[in-house]
Amino acid sequence: MAASIAHRITGVALYGGSILLAAWLAAAAYSEEAYGMVAGVMHSLPGRIILIGFTYALLFHLINGIRHLFWDAGQGFELKTARASAWLTFFGAALLTALIWTYGLTQTGV
Repeated sequence: MAASIAHRITGVALYGGSILLAAWLAAAAYSEEAYGMVAGVMHSLPGRIILIGFTYALLFHLINGIRHLFWDAGQGFELKTARASAWLTFFGAALLTALIWTYGLTQTGV
């Protein structure tokens, strides 16, 4: 049940993240000053928290979608398997988010 609710919540979060992505691209196309302003917001602590949350939402939604593909194939409905795959979805998204952000921050020198 929690994975189903989280899937819906992350779907809504992806809408918000897509709007932020569009704003970032529009600012980059508009001017250097506009891009600098948006980049400054995204590099701030609240901006990074939002971006990390967007990354988690994207990965959770992806992994849970793959889980649903297995269900569509008629596999993974047993209670034990369904619970294990739900936990794997939550923790897998968290682990991948941490790996992506750790790698990204070490590559940028921040």
